Amino acid sequence: MEPLISCCGLNCAACEARIATLANDNVLREATAEKWRTEYNAAGITAEMINCTGCRAEGVKIGHWYECKIQLCAEEKDYTTCGECSDLETCEIVAFVHKAVPVAMENLKNLK
Repeated sequence: MEPLISCCGLNCAACEARIATLANDNVLREATAEKWRTEYNAAGITAEMINCTGCRAEGVKIGHWYECKIQLCAEEKDYTTCGECSDLETCEIVAFVHKAVPVAMENLKNLK
């Protein structure tokens, strides 16, 4: 599977939401919603919300994408990803992602 690296460095190609969307798989949508409700302590996530083609891909976006401070910052700076930013390693906006998923930082570094 070819990586599809988001602004923050997550690999959208491996994301259950994207996989469920592309396959129109409602069973996977429900399983992903249940997993995210638990993992992210987000009781309000429903299967209907699991609909995204990836942060940097054409098509539908997961609801929070439009308010995502990481994505908004990259857009404001006219960057494709945070990997283009000289503040990448010290940035407080994206730090929580890299703390939770360290491979995201490596993904960004590997884009260079």
